[in-house]
Amino acid sequence: MKARPGRLGGPLVIEPEVHRDERGFFLEAYNRHPLAKLGIDDDFVQDNHSRSVRDTVRGLHYQAAPGQVKLVRVARGRIWDVAVDIRRGSPTFGEWEAVELDDVDHLQIYVPVGFAHGFCVLSDVADVCYKVSTPYDPALERGIAWDDPQIGIAWPSRAPLLSDRDLHNPPLHEAAR
Repeated sequence: MKARPGRLGGPLVIEPEVHRDERGFFLEAYNRHPLAKLGIDDDFVQDNHSRSVRDTVRGLHYQAAPGQVKLVRVARGRIWDVAVDIRRGSPTFGEWEAVELDDVDHLQIYVPVGFAHGFCVLSDVADVCYKVSTPYDPALERGIAWDDPQIGIAWPSRAPLLSDRDLHNPPLHEAAR
């Protein structure tokens, strides 16, 4: 596995080694030891899987303290994956970066504590799989408005499909810590 840092000083794009032949491909989606060599030594305790249709926007989500690390990949389809720096005092606070994840290149994104996460589905259907470092706890669940003008994410959808929850998340400056 290889990793390249994002410009926000936290998220990493992970490139697994993909073995392809006429039958298809094989890859290790997760292996603790190579990831630890890349600086990712989190104890992942839960696997999540979501299926979404084209133009679905999920996010921007994060968990209050102690926070939640995510390791995100796409098993089917293609998404535009976004991380937003919500570390107060960080020189990149409120800034975002995005990477396309798909079932061809098999890139993954590591989203550490201190970043909100979201994605937009670019294919007809996308299956997004992600490991998390703490179990889901509704009392710690938080969100930021997907369209917060101060963040200014250029989502690649003209008519996004959002949950009621995501439609009503507060802007970053009002978000709970």
